[in-house]
Amino acid sequence: MGARLASGVWVSAYLTRLRLADIPVYVTARGDDQAGAVVVKCALLDGRARAYQRSYDFQADARVWMVLAEGPEPEVDAAIDRARRADPDLWVIEIEDRAGRTLLDEDGLR
Repeated sequence: MGARLASGVWVSAYLTRLRLADIPVYVTARGDDQAGAVVVKCALLDGRARAYQRSYDFQADARVWMVLAEGPEPEVDAAIDRARRADPDLWVIEIEDRAGRTLLDEDGLR
């Protein structure tokens, strides 16, 4: 298993990629720079949203992005609030994109 990239460095690179793709993005909660987990929320601008978190897939032996919550935006926000209460070092990044683009499936972000 390789060394993990510090959370703050990963977040900075991710924000740059999103901005280069003209995808509006905001950091709504700043987590621990070294080891904070990251949740990515994508607001679809129609009242719905989806939130992703990194998880470990034991079958694939890899870290993957999994859906934490999806549906009406207030319900997704409530799920993120619960996650933040459980982990105060959590980063929350919010994207606004009608097409639901997050770029999380691109090389270097998976």
